[in-house]
Amino acid sequence: LFSIGHPEIFPLLLTAKTQEVFNCRPDEDVTEENCFKCIKKEDIIQDLKTRANTSDFHPFKKVILEYPGEELLIVFDPEFQYGQNFYIVASEEAKEDLLKSSATVEEREETEENREESLEVHKPWVSLGSEKEVEEESLKERDTKIKYKISRVRRKFGAPITFTDKNASDEKDSYTECTAYEDDTFSIKMLERDVGVQMVPKLRETNTQTKWSYPKNASTQYCPRQLSNEAKAESLSSETLKEFLTAVHLRMEIALQQNEIMDVFFDDWKALAEDQEEGKLDVYLKAYQSFTDVQYLNNRTISCVRWHPTIYGIIALSAREQPSYEEQVNLSNKSLPHQSVILLWSFFDPSCLQLVLKAPEDICCFQFNPSDPNIIAGGCVDGQVVLWDISKYENKLQSTMPVADEMIDSSEDEPRAAAAWVILGVMVGWMVMCRVQESSAEPPLVRYCAASSMSYSHKKAATDVHWLPCNFEDDQKGGTSENRDENCLQLVTCSPDCSVLFWDIPSIEQREKFLSEKIKEEKRSHMPPDVSDTDETLDLSWKPLIKINLCEKDTNTDYGPTRISLRELNYRYKPSGKAKSRSALRAPIKEKPYTEMSTSSSKNLEVLENISTDFFAGNEDGEIVYSDWKKKIDTNSAKPHSQKYALHTETINTLQKSPFFKDIFLSVGGQKFAIWKEGVTNGPILQSSCSAGRYTVGQWSSTRPGVFFIGRDNGNIDIWDLLKKTHEPSHFQNISKSIITFISPSSASAEQHFLAVSDNLGVLHILEICQTLCHPPSNE
Repeated sequence: LFSIGHPEIFPLLLTAKTQEVFNCRPDEDVTEENCFKCIKKEDIIQDLKTRANTSDFHPFKKVILEYPGEELLIVFDPEFQYGQNFYIVASEEAKEDLLKSSATVEEREETEENREESLEVHKPWVSLGSEKEVEEESLKERDTKIKYKISRVRRKFGAPITFTDKNASDEKDSYTECTAYEDDTFSIKMLERDVGVQMVPKLRETNTQTKWSYPKNASTQYCPRQLSNEAKAESLSSETLKEFLTAVHLRMEIALQQNEIMDVFFDDWKALAEDQEEGKLDVYLKAYQSFTDVQYLNNRTISCVRWHPTIYGIIALSAREQPSYEEQVNLSNKSLPHQSVILLWSFFDPSCLQLVLKAPEDICCFQFNPSDPNIIAGGCVDGQVVLWDISKYENKLQSTMPVADEMIDSSEDEPRAAAAWVILGVMVGWMVMCRVQESSAEPPLVRYCAASSMSYSHKKAATDVHWLPCNFEDDQKGGTSENRDENCLQLVTCSPDCSVLFWDIPSIEQREKFLSEKIKEEKRSHMPPDVSDTDETLDLSWKPLIKINLCEKDTNTDYGPTRISLRELNYRYKPSGKAKSRSALRAPIKEKPYTEMSTSSSKNLEVLENISTDFFAGNEDGEIVYSDWKKKIDTNSAKPHSQKYALHTETINTLQKSPFFKDIFLSVGGQKFAIWKEGVTNGPILQSSCSAGRYTVGQWSSTRPGVFFIGRDNGNIDIWDLLKKTHEPSHFQNISKSIITFISPSSASAEQHFLAVSDNLGVLHILEICQTLCHPPSNE
């Protein structure tokens, strides 16, 4: 990635190890004032030979080898002006201009300092009377000191003394009168005084006497006294017992009801103290790692990010063309035609891609199969739905983890598992060094194993995809439907073309046949021009099972969904006849092979035995549509029920169900977001005010029900904690200088949680979530 307007400047990410090797550590070797560092070209080439792909200079290897000079200029960028902590200058002219501008500034500062020093040296000192004040305040000793001498005759030492009474006035000089007089010594105001104070505890002696009471005779019964059967019968039938039970019956009934309603042993004060925070806790998102790729992500935006459901540290992302008008029109800026792919990275080998999934067009969205994570489904910008099978590379993905499986089996030994996660971070550097030779090779390229038919796919981009459970049944004639995948799952996709499509999964045999035909097609593409090349032999017979048209023909109203949020659905598809043969599927089809439903039509519903189609949908106009189709079996008709809410001003980019409540949904679009509850028909239960910028994406927290994250167009992440504030975010943090495009959370352990944030520049930021945002308070 190079900076726009400065093609000779390349942003460079230098790790702590590289900074130490080349003596360019921030705040030690380079600072914000002295940010330039010249590194010999030979040293950089030697580092490329030593560390190969793991070297921080590897993305710019070609630029470094073609550099004409002997030294390259590395500039420390603390403000991340070009996106990284350093940037490299790849031309001699730019290098000389930067160094000359720095030298000019230093000479100007030195000239100003010399001018100030010369003024201070030649400026004469003028007395303003301060020396007199110092002399008056100083402490001086008296010139003459008073001396006292007391003496006694030697023979009187130790002689006995006899005291008698007499009148002092009878004898002269028998006493000395000390009259009071004014002493100047005590009239001087003391300015300073040394005083020492010693604190000692006061001692007090006291005593006490235990009050003695008169003695008593006492006894304890340790054997129960039991009544005889006659005495028990007499006591139970007595009128006294009946009157007692009648008197306490009502009070006992009330007490039992209160015990059922509330917990009498629950300490309300203790629970209240747990929710009150002692001081202000730190809320932050700590940068953990970042990923980018010069080959696949250059001038492209990240459209979707997903974590691998079972293998820790594996994250996948898809990229598409940047939506800006200039990038789409000015095609001459592209040095190479882009490749439509999904990239898989690993925490433990960040310098090397693990897998590259090839796609026919740019991917808007994709999802891992929750039952079999080796199956990935994606929606393309041209409306096609594509499947990938990465089961052959599962061992490769698992081998990136630096510890054995038995060390991280949290189900058997949670303390050992927690310790193993801590060791992961320490062993990352060691694993990278061990994989230098392996990372030098190109990552495996995985072809897609199934692609939908263009005739029956979406007419516009497939903007959302979800996995759903599916059950198949025998038809009325005793036949069975076509053989499906072992996991028996369905897909649902939506598109702004006002359609929602439901898909089944092709069998393993069908996917293998599709791959073999795809390989043959690629071989035919390299044939001479005179050889005929056609796509008729490529099997594109994957078609949807059900199609729902979100349009009202009566009012001529279209609802083009960009996002869809479904309840827990259980689809039971009942085929209307025998399964069609492969030749029949490949033949031209005149009738639609799927069941089509619309808000104004209820045809061909007899193929659905039981279907639940309650869902929220967000469209391009910023409207939230709630649809509910209910089938009436006796009348063989379906009456639709739809509700529309016009709240957002722009396209809905997020419509997500809460992971804690199945009837709570979050919608984000334009300058507002809202929280909806299914069943509440008068609008959202919470909506934000209009913000100054645009909200681009939203994501619920996976650990706290009252926390969610909102991405903005200025590169900030707003953290909303509904327990603290509902009118503004409780915290916000800048992540990038570009638009935030996607947010995806993941939990590595009970104490470590991550947030994957992508931007419009093709950079994926991995952030570690603080403990305050991970651990919910009581009763949240």
